[in-house]
Amino acid sequence: MNRTFLIILLFALGITSFVSCTKTGTITDPSASVFTSADTLHFDTVFTTTGSVTQFVKIFNNNDQKLVLSNVALMGGKSSVFSMNVDGVAGTTFSNIEIAPNDSVYIFVKVSIDANNKQMPFIQQDSIRYSFNGNTRYIQLDAYGRNAIYLRNKVITQDTTFNDSLPIVILGGLFVLPNVTLTLDAGTSIYSHADAAFQILGTLRSNGTYDKTVNFLCDRLDIPYSKFPGSWPGIYFYDQSDSSVLNYTNIRNAYQGVVVKNASPHTKLTLNQCIIDNISAEGIMATNSSVTATACLISNCGNNIAISLGGKYFFNQCTIVTYDNDYISHKIPVVNVSNNDGTTANFLNCTFNNSIIYGLGGLVENEIGVSQMAGPSFTLNFTNVFYKMKKPLTNANVKFINSTEFQYNTPAFDSLDYSNHVYSFHLKDTSICLNKGNQLYNVDADLDGNAFDTPYTVGCYNH
Repeated sequence: MNRTFLIILLFALGITSFVSCTKTGTITDPSASVFTSADTLHFDTVFTTTGSVTQFVKIFNNNDQKLVLSNVALMGGKSSVFSMNVDGVAGTTFSNIEIAPNDSVYIFVKVSIDANNKQMPFIQQDSIRYSFNGNTRYIQLDAYGRNAIYLRNKVITQDTTFNDSLPIVILGGLFVLPNVTLTLDAGTSIYSHADAAFQILGTLRSNGTYDKTVNFLCDRLDIPYSKFPGSWPGIYFYDQSDSSVLNYTNIRNAYQGVVVKNASPHTKLTLNQCIIDNISAEGIMATNSSVTATACLISNCGNNIAISLGGKYFFNQCTIVTYDNDYISHKIPVVNVSNNDGTTANFLNCTFNNSIIYGLGGLVENEIGVSQMAGPSFTLNFTNVFYKMKKPLTNANVKFINSTEFQYNTPAFDSLDYSNHVYSFHLKDTSICLNKGNQLYNVDADLDGNAFDTPYTVGCYNH
């Protein structure tokens, strides 16, 4: 090998070795560049005893040498409502945490708040202290805790009333036995865990009012989970259930909103001024059953209304609408009516009156789907309904009476903010749905608790 070349090669290797050693040394300068991904971790309302989502913060070493965190400590120690782990190791204090050059360390944090006698949300605070090169800095922690009544695998064996004194958190499910009535006072809030279906074999009476609605939600109140559909199973009305009535009741973020199975001596489920929203599958799923819905909003569901194997149904002054978004894919018409299950047919008597049936985006052109099997009587009427349909239905048993297609128009809803999932389905002054309803059926109030002006506006809101 050429001697000059060998000298140059050895010199280069020496420089590389020197630079490498320099970069892998430890920086001890107090002015070393260290920063965090956040200066505060905030946890939205957390139910006592149920715990929270895990959040994290990263501490960055923005230097060309490794940095040592001499100490990382949860200031509240073992008595803190917060718990911490550093790069996967749980504890309340850590020493000599090395961070490689231009690298970072993860600190994961959870919170679990013990119950007390407070009825209103209350704040819990703590901090994480980290030290390096003679510096001491802090990451703030805060969480809002809320007390609740916890029911795990609860079986209601006698007539019972829930009130609004505290939220009710359902874990594992709730069962109302046959011939038993569960009553929900105005303002009652039910928060169901991911595994907790609300199952009615008897009767459910929900006595919400406009200013004190009854609410069914998931028990995850932290963003973004509080906005996810499919976060809890839904409300199920089984064969034995009868005469359930929900007034001013909001059902949100479930896998299925309400599921109603098989006939009963009276109307199995009556919905008055209710909202069923952000449901990953069916908003209302009814099989050979009976449902009456008045001034209700069924919005942004995978399948808003799904009726199969016939039955008796009446939807009056309802707004039934879905917009394709990053939570809900609009692949199915918002209204689907069938008198069969593929092998068996049953009688069907179904009427939509003074209602809006609309969807936008996704793969759907016709927002009404109909399946009829020959045999039993089949009646499906749309009276004073505004609906989206590009291809006419050819079924002679489907009647459109004084109804209007959205061909090039839209309902002109008040405001739609897709990116933030905020929707107002009130109608603008320019809506073609104004003053186009009939007065065949008396309606006490719209979804806002206001009387309908005459002539009635179509949909769940008076204009």
